[in-house]
Amino acid sequence: MQLEIKEITKNYKMGTEIVAALRGISVNLLKNEYLAIMGPSGSGKSTLMNIIGCLDTHSAGSYLLEGADVSKMNDDQLAEIRNQKIGFVFQTFNLIPRADVFHNVELPMVYSGISSSMRKKLAEEAIEKVGLTDRMKHKPSELSGGQRQRVAIARALVNNPSIILADEPTGNLDSSTGAEIMSVLDQLHQAGNTIILVTHENDIAAHANRVIKLKDGLVETDELNHKHFAA
Repeated sequence: MQLEIKEITKNYKMGTEIVAALRGISVNLLKNEYLAIMGPSGSGKSTLMNIIGCLDTHSAGSYLLEGADVSKMNDDQLAEIRNQKIGFVFQTFNLIPRADVFHNVELPMVYSGISSSMRKKLAEEAIEKVGLTDRMKHKPSELSGGQRQRVAIARALVNNPSIILADEPTGNLDSSTGAEIMSVLDQLHQAGNTIILVTHENDIAAHANRVIKLKDGLVETDELNHKHFAA
């Protein structure tokens, strides 16, 4: 099992009130799964994504990532997980404006202590995977929205993470460009990557082979996407 979440809860203190964002969620994930997490605003999907991505900690329950208990890790170990094990793709791209495509993609490896020559090789390979070799020296302002998201995907890939976590990856894109980005993610899944997709759009979730729907901090449904397998 690549990821095991058991009876996870997450509470926030709002003034004198305790708000339960997650109320006992259990999810298991196998290697090379393509999972979509859906739910309306306030359902807990962003909280769950932040816990899976080690951006936030849970209040109770257990989270094992590749057999390691995340709750027992210190800040340095959690930072290493975020850098090495999980590749993040956000709705807002989060690129460095003054850096070109190559240096944006290279950045996670700088923190990993990888040699300059190896960084160059791996960054170029990741950029090639998303079809942007001819844009390597361009800055984000010189790219379209779809190209910026491709850069973000290349950056997420570059440390060869166990899981790619994509949060509303097409949210800032028109439908045609969004379809291109989903095609890139589909190809990455076919190449062996595990992908977790957080979305509120049915047509985006349809790319996944499994869909979990959250409601009021609980798993409402957890189903295989039969349309995906029939395609």
